[in-house]
Amino acid sequence: MKGKIFSPITLQKMKRFRSIGRSFWSFVIILTMILLSFFAEVFINSRAVLVRYEGKFYFPTYSNMIPGSEFGLDYEYETDYRELGKKFKQEQRGNFLILPPVPYNPYENDLRLNAYPPFPPSFSDKHFLGTDNVGRDILARLVYGFRTAILFSFVLLLLNYTVGITIGCSMGYFGGKFDLFFQRIIEIWSNIPFLYVIIIVSSILVPSFMILLLIMAFFGWIGITWVMRTVTYKEKEREYILAVRSLGASHFRIIFRHIIPNTISVIVTYAPFAISGGIVSLTSLDYLGFGLPAPTPSWGELLSQGWQNMEAWWISASVVGALILTLVTVTFTGEGIREAFDPKLHTIYE
Repeated sequence: MKGKIFSPITLQKMKRFRSIGRSFWSFVIILTMILLSFFAEVFINSRAVLVRYEGKFYFPTYSNMIPGSEFGLDYEYETDYRELGKKFKQEQRGNFLILPPVPYNPYENDLRLNAYPPFPPSFSDKHFLGTDNVGRDILARLVYGFRTAILFSFVLLLLNYTVGITIGCSMGYFGGKFDLFFQRIIEIWSNIPFLYVIIIVSSILVPSFMILLLIMAFFGWIGITWVMRTVTYKEKEREYILAVRSLGASHFRIIFRHIIPNTISVIVTYAPFAISGGIVSLTSLDYLGFGLPAPTPSWGELLSQGWQNMEAWWISASVVGALILTLVTVTFTGEGIREAFDPKLHTIYE
């Protein structure tokens, strides 16, 4: 079945990637991190995963808000499941609930009497990486911040690739005045100070996820455009392109059915490095205060807190460790993909 789905060349590339140990295991690690972050509510959340009350089962994690009165409490706002668990233990009436391993959400302030955050790591309080300077759980904000960053990077990659590959292939294929026109456009575009644009936009309105995404995509397509232009110039002179052109194939068909599929190795090779670049860019903007608005979970905002509270070493250590792990695994994965899809095998990773 596997051989019918994938061509022999694709299977050979997959086998080559599997043979590069550090790249393969880096891919497994980063894929696991992504999957866990997408289901973070099950593992890191102030809502219970399961509640059994008076013979009835509730699943609060992905359901609507359940008021405390539903469980016999004297309030109508959302249930405090940590307190509800203590109540069930005291009553011993057969009611129970299952809390996530980290029973805090990324926006929740866990404050204490006669003490001020940030609080150091504590296994008894289940703040495994401590809290930030307003009492929010560091691990929760790291995981949810990672999900935001990885989604941002994937969508940014899709936008950049859609624009960059289309324009780059068209420049390389048509050449002439069309190519010269877009060369001048790209030269002007690349000289616009990206950070100043972000500052101006941030001074006018609060930069949301979509606004930041569009601004970064507005400038981020240039790199892949130059690469695809160069590759297309080389590819369009090959015999198979001349053959399909002589058969009357349209320009659209030649570009999207022949040239782009035969340059997939270049496209795939650049993808992991583009993703890591998106994560670093968003983190940098959040650190400078021009990124996502508070209280959105953000690695850059945590870095800023760590810099302002050097005595709370767990803040900086946590986010720097997460950044290193993410960027190293993405980089090693990119190296493995580049090696696996390199037809000439310039280098070999052991």
